[in-house]
Amino acid sequence: MNGLGIIRGLWVTFKHFILTYIEDIRAGKKRYYTQEGILARTRSDVRGAFTIQYPEEKYPVPEEFRYIPFLVYEEGENREKNYRCTSCGICAKVCPPQCIWIVRTTDPNTGKPIPAPAEFYIDVDICMNCGLCAEYCPFDAIKMDHDYEIASYNRFADHIFNKERLGKPLSYYAQIRPQNFAREEAARKAELEAKAARKPAAT
Repeated sequence: MNGLGIIRGLWVTFKHFILTYIEDIRAGKKRYYTQEGILARTRSDVRGAFTIQYPEEKYPVPEEFRYIPFLVYEEGENREKNYRCTSCGICAKVCPPQCIWIVRTTDPNTGKPIPAPAEFYIDVDICMNCGLCAEYCPFDAIKMDHDYEIASYNRFADHIFNKERLGKPLSYYAQIRPQNFAREEAARKAELEAKAARKPAAT
């Protein structure tokens, strides 16, 4: 009513201003543009500036952070890309905003479908990053990315990702989601061992 709130607000700003300089002198150059400095400014007891200098600095994202989906491929002996996707279409069916479009590969001689996508598109402007496509994929072929810097000026040229742009190697997935990768690989190995145990021995 009498301006006391404004004065209190200015005092808080002034305190942060002074504490920022004190912390800068105390911590030195490591306070900015270093991973240590960024993590120090995320703590609840931080004094002074707690913001970051984006885009030069970026907060480390947690493993379960999710953004645009990507297609996982395994590299062959000649570095060819072996996509895990079989173009079953489950991801497209469960996608709430219907932003996934798949064209199946067909055998040119028989016309029968081949379990591999000829084309795979995601409209990243429509994608809501819910992760249902990755959650429902029975082949672990589609995962959620950590790369959130995709802004551009041309929507049609840059924001409809094709198979090539969506494809990323399995090693990339292991790098951004190490715990999930280890858990899935352990489950895959256990399943193979159980399947081998069920197989009758040759007589």
